[in-house]
Amino acid sequence: MNISLPDTLKSFVDEQVSQRGYGTSSEYVRELIRKDQDRLQLRGLLLTGAASAPADPADASYFEGLRDRVRKAAKPLSRREDQANHPT
Repeated sequence: MNISLPDTLKSFVDEQVSQRGYGTSSEYVRELIRKDQDRLQLRGLLLTGAASAPADPADASYFEGLRDRVRKAAKPLSRREDQANHPT
């Protein structure tokens, strides 16, 4: 793929390549495309969330329940690590 740019944009790209440590202008353009893909994905997620039904409020009890779930999930893991480090 070839892209034609006016001289002002070509100068800008060349400057970004040299200042930001890209090896080539193609690397710089690929990075811009990846960032745009990420932005579009995030936008889609935000729009999906905005269109969804309201959830319960994230109050103190919500976060305490979340902490409990994390603690319960971590206990079996820590037991497995103990068994791996101290086999019987």
